[in-house]
Amino acid sequence: MTVTEQSHPRHRLDDRLQNPVRFSIVAALDRAGTLGFREVRDAVEVTDSALSKQVALLEAAGWVSVRKSFVGKLPRTALTLTRSGRTAWQAHLAALREIAGQA
Repeated sequence: MTVTEQSHPRHRLDDRLQNPVRFSIVAALDRAGTLGFREVRDAVEVTDSALSKQVALLEAAGWVSVRKSFVGKLPRTALTLTRSGRTAWQAHLAALREIAGQA
């Protein structure tokens, strides 16, 4: 069987979403739209540095938009799932559902 003939849905899973932290970040942003850095950190239960690293990877993929601003003198970081991030998320979930349905 060649690569183009692979039909099992696992071949449609995105490696970037196989990481549980990235999966959780994208899931949280899909439900909420835009969240603050602290909200995501607390929801996913990771450290600031772990979240920063995973968000940077998602941002480099074009899946998460990072907006920095200030409220008074306090810095704020807002995270939003992009259109391409949402499309990738939905495709990944569809493949997982298909795999689960075959079990």
